Amino acid sequence: MAGILIIAHAPLASALKECVAHIYGGLPARIGAIDVLPDSDPVQVVALAHSEIERLREDNGTLVLTDMFGATPANIASRLATTPGVRVLAGVNLPMLVRGVCYRACELDTLVEKALAGAGKGIHAIGPLVAPGQDGKAQGDAECTAPGVPVIASCPGASTGETGGQPPSASGAEH
Repeated sequence: MAGILIIAHAPLASALKECVAHIYGGLPARIGAIDVLPDSDPVQVVALAHSEIERLREDNGTLVLTDMFGATPANIASRLATTPGVRVLAGVNLPMLVRGVCYRACELDTLVEKALAGAGKGIHAIGPLVAPGQDGKAQGDAECTAPGVPVIASCPGASTGETGGQPPSASGAEH
């Protein structure tokens, strides 16, 4: 069975691990979590992640799940992607993790496909939906942003220039 390592912003990695323990009535073997704190040293976290991979590794490898592509935990996880027998997926959610646990006996590339499918199948809109424009606002109106929250280039309304169109990483903030 493949090992699974979750690397995410604190406390998400530990919380996901605890959710799996709740669902299965106990923690399945070979599942680890690394919570990345705002002041974590990425070099130290990479070293910890390598030791966790060795601890969790099984014959068919290790699946590393991380939260948000481009953020510090994912950047740390990406350094593991060239390790033989390791696959890294960003955008972890509970359905992805549960699917990963269910299919850990599969070959690693099949496990990746199953985990990705679980992530997508676990996302649903629940309740009445309002199509863009039906609420009287055009899609991308500045009103869709929270007060005091800067608009970034990829957000609707970014053309308002509230942040000069710079993504958060341009200012050095990755969290």
